[in-house]
Amino acid sequence: MRVLFVDAGNYCRSPAAEAVAKALAAKAGVGAKYAFGSAGLKDKHAGDTADPRTVEACAKRGYDLGAFRCREITEADFLQSDVILAMDQENLAQLRARRPAGTKARIELFLGDAEVPDPYYGEADGFTLMMDQIEAGARRLLAAG
Repeated sequence: MRVLFVDAGNYCRSPAAEAVAKALAAKAGVGAKYAFGSAGLKDKHAGDTADPRTVEACAKRGYDLGAFRCREITEADFLQSDVILAMDQENLAQLRARRPAGTKARIELFLGDAEVPDPYYGEADGFTLMMDQIEAGARRLLAAG
């Protein structure tokens, strides 16, 4: 199953979701069943590392973003993904609007009926909340199989 996590810039939430999902899948022994990735709706951070606060929040919980580089979503992502998970309603609306005709990927919110708020403009506690939500969401995703 190919899963793509998407937020605005692939800078905070989606890189964390990719790292957490990969690590939890590997730990559960189901890593070979999944291909996780992430992308942003904008190219603002393309080629950059994830936000340093995201890197730190992930590292505190044992997730490595050392090799990660931000990128913008492509048409190929829509064609190759089985499911594309948006971090918030705005991302979801933009993904649906940009979806190429004929693509079959499911596009939905990562947390089902809730959003992962963007911590970019907030304080450190926003990154803690982000990590709590992402870990819970990744566990739920893996349990649903």
